[in-house]
Amino acid sequence: MGIYGEYGSYLSRIKDDVMNKLSVLNQRELDNNQTKLYEHLIGRIKAEDSMVEKCSRKGYELSSRSALYECKDAIGIRVVCNFIDDVYRSIELLRAADWCEIVKEKDYITRSKPNGYRSYHLILKVATPYPSVDLNDAGCYFVEVQLRTIAMDSWASLEHEMKYKHNIRNSKQIVKELKRCADQLASCDVQMQTIRQLIHEND
Repeated sequence: MGIYGEYGSYLSRIKDDVMNKLSVLNQRELDNNQTKLYEHLIGRIKAEDSMVEKCSRKGYELSSRSALYECKDAIGIRVVCNFIDDVYRSIELLRAADWCEIVKEKDYITRSKPNGYRSYHLILKVATPYPSVDLNDAGCYFVEVQLRTIAMDSWASLEHEMKYKHNIRNSKQIVKELKRCADQLASCDVQMQTIRQLIHEND
C-alpha cells in the first residue's frame, strides 16, 4: 500500500466534490448577472512517488498522516481566471463559503517570486463524509488551490518545462528572458483589468 494508505481512494472524490462546489459558485455569479469567475479548472492528485519525495525532503516520516496532514497538497486544484479581479473575487467567495476554511494563503500576485512566478495559493480545510487520517479532525482533508490568470498560467507552464528539462543551452539567458516576459505579462494583466473596468464603469 502506498503512502496515502487506505485514504488514497477518497482523494479523487474529494477533488471532484470541491471542483463541483467551485462550479456552483461560478454559476451563482452568472445567475446574479456577474461575469464568470474562471475560464477553466484543473484538478490533480499528487503522485505517490512525488509525495514520498516531498516528505523525505521536508524531513517528515513516510506516513499517511505526513502526506495528508503535514504536506496539505495531496489534492490540488488550479483555477484559471481571465482577469486579476476574478482571482480576488473567487478568494472572497471561498472565504464566505460554509463548506471550507482557508487555513493558509500566499499572495504571489502582489509580491511575485524572484523568478517572476505569479499566482495566489490557498490551503482549504474541507469537511467530507470520508474517514480522515486525524481522528481528532474527523472527515477533514486539505486541498491546495492555486488561482491565476491565463497569462500567469501560460508563463508557469513554460517555467515548469524549463525547470524539468535537462541539458538546455543558454539556460541563464532563458531564465533572464522568462523574468522579462513575466514582467511584461504582469503589466498586460493590469492593463487588461483597467480596460475591463472602463468598459463596465457605467453598469
